[in-house]
Amino acid sequence: MSTRFDSIKVSSSREGESGCAGCAGTSVGTPDIDFAFQPIVDVDDRLVYAYEALVRGPNGEPAHTVLSQVDDENRYPFDQLCRTTAIARASQIGLDAYLSINFMPNAVYRPEACIRSTFEAAQKYNFPVNHIIFETIEGEHIIDRPHLVNIFSQYKKFGFQTAIDDFGAGYSGLTLLVDFQPDLIKLDMALVRGIDTDSVRQHIARGVLAICRDLGIRVIAEGVETRGERDFFSANGVTLMQGYFFAKPAFQAMPQVSRDAFAL
Repeated sequence: MSTRFDSIKVSSSREGESGCAGCAGTSVGTPDIDFAFQPIVDVDDRLVYAYEALVRGPNGEPAHTVLSQVDDENRYPFDQLCRTTAIARASQIGLDAYLSINFMPNAVYRPEACIRSTFEAAQKYNFPVNHIIFETIEGEHIIDRPHLVNIFSQYKKFGFQTAIDDFGAGYSGLTLLVDFQPDLIKLDMALVRGIDTDSVRQHIARGVLAICRDLGIRVIAEGVETRGERDFFSANGVTLMQGYFFAKPAFQAMPQVSRDAFAL
């Protein structure tokens, strides 16, 4: 699965123009990017289940510095660049778990056309399509919920796993589950923080977990930073977790998860 990352080329926006008129855009002004990776661990198996690809600048600049350069004019090519670059970098570092890629729903007009470059990148860099998870990008304001549901439904048909990020915040609420049941949801960090000592958060979380169990949806506790938070979710049947307690994101690399993070 080795690849020369420096040789990655950005797909021309002509793909969007020919396959999806609404996706037309220009690559002019698209920021240079790279990725950091943070593990999503399975605390029962004591293994890494997936790595989330977190966009960074070419020298490790934070995500907000990159995203501040994205607007309506370059959103589509930026979204496409993120997908193909994340796959290429994951292949280069030998990532051997699921790869979770954030996507911008507002950049996708026709999923069957906009997904083309993802399939091409997976083939080019020998990365299995069925090991790709698409999750909604943090903070993305969704202007059309039925459109998001359609994107998720199409991606699931293509063989990708799907995940709703920041569940419980903004548009990522219970009503979305009425229309679509993803493979995974990631609990909003505001709900996770300090949950082991907050009875209100505990009641809300248990309610969400019960709904997800009934619907066959796996839950990821995101933003776990303390042993107490880990232990609460573990005691309530959540095995997938992500956060600084296990590992911070590593730029252009897979971070090592401390075995102490799994200790009882």
